[in-house]
Amino acid sequence: MRKIVHRHLGKVVAGAAIAVAGTAVMVGVTLPGTAGADTSGGTNGSGQSAQQGAQGQDAAAVQPGVVEQAPAEGERGKGNDPLTDDEITRVEKLAVNRQLIDGSENVRGARGPQRIDVQLAEPEADEVDNANAPRRADVTVYDYRDDTLVTKTVNLDTGKVEQTATQHGVQPPLSLAEQNEAAKLLIADPLGADLKADYKDATGKELTSPDQLQLSSMVYRAAAGGSASVEKCGEHRCTRLFPKIKNGSWIDARDFVIDLSARKVIRLG
Repeated sequence: MRKIVHRHLGKVVAGAAIAVAGTAVMVGVTLPGTAGADTSGGTNGSGQSAQQGAQGQDAAAVQPGVVEQAPAEGERGKGNDPLTDDEITRVEKLAVNRQLIDGSENVRGARGPQRIDVQLAEPEADEVDNANAPRRADVTVYDYRDDTLVTKTVNLDTGKVEQTATQHGVQPPLSLAEQNEAAKLLIADPLGADLKADYKDATGKELTSPDQLQLSSMVYRAAAGGSASVEKCGEHRCTRLFPKIKNGSWIDARDFVIDLSARKVIRLG
């Protein structure tokens, strides 16, 4: 890899790398930070006596249940207008419920699904010419626990989840968070040694974080009859990275596939 890269350092890599990198689609959707929240009860570290603790438990036992408030509607669009920031925030909260959070994992292995995309949904067939048709949004997340793509369609007028689609083997473009995690895995892996060496040759600095790179990516699927090392790619969420030194050259990393589901780096060939 390093010999290949050295031919390109100091200038933009021409040819296939640019063509492929140019087609990569990066989706940056920030969802509420509830997925990482710990909802389990903690221990009491206040130094209460056993009697006080028991009294507190008795009081807690009779407390009424807490019902989550519906998210505020905020600024709303009309018709086929793009979703507003307020609508995106609201629809994410409506779609990613506690059950989904507790039963799924994101790209880092933490609790909660990986946020992929939020888009205005297509109107129903009988609503195409209806100026007052309800606005709906498709919220797409990925569950790394069992490699499942989940899309929830939410009616923004009623606040109801009208449809849930679950798919396996469907791999949309990576989110920015997934690209960064893939780069972290490559940098930390022994196979990333040449990448770090080439970065240092070009900049004089150590490569320690994805923040030092400009990243593009493309989902990688195993070809029929190809290498056994990547045969899970497609079922697993795998990617090739196209890293670029900020304000500098591209680094050719096409020989590597990062399997985000298995959290490992694979050398092709």
